Amino acid sequence: MSQLSNLKLVAVKKPRNMPVIVIRRNKLGSKLWEQIQLAKSQLEGTPFVVMKYKTVKDRETGLRKQVEVPKRIKPWWFQSEEGKVCFSVRYGSCTLELSKGKPSVEVASGEDLIKALESIKAAVEAGELDQQIEVASSSLRSGFKR
Repeated sequence: MSQLSNLKLVAVKKPRNMPVIVIRRNKLGSKLWEQIQLAKSQLEGTPFVVMKYKTVKDRETGLRKQVEVPKRIKPWWFQSEEGKVCFSVRYGSCTLELSKGKPSVEVASGEDLIKALESIKAAVEAGELDQQIEVASSSLRSGFKR
């Protein structure tokens, strides 16, 4: 019993599910990770492939099975009229406004693009974009209601 007396014992239970905002942060964080890896691979000239599972029906047996297929990742960045690289952060089909009336970030090169994406990912994980994520999520959910 002397070993247990050295420990700090508390009456706390593990929560059953994560808060909704944490789930949404993790979703946006994983999409930002994909964009960072895509930008790095394009800069280095190597392919970047993320695999996903797709359920298909077998023609011969009629049974459903899961096959692994490459996931299509569209880049969030584009070339501006001045020749600089701009990107917008997307949550689902909505573009997040990072500042009032300013949904895009302008950078000079591919290296700066990666740094900017990493800083936005850190801001998402710190909870700085929670309000924008909530607005985008509510507008996405309103499209599914009858």
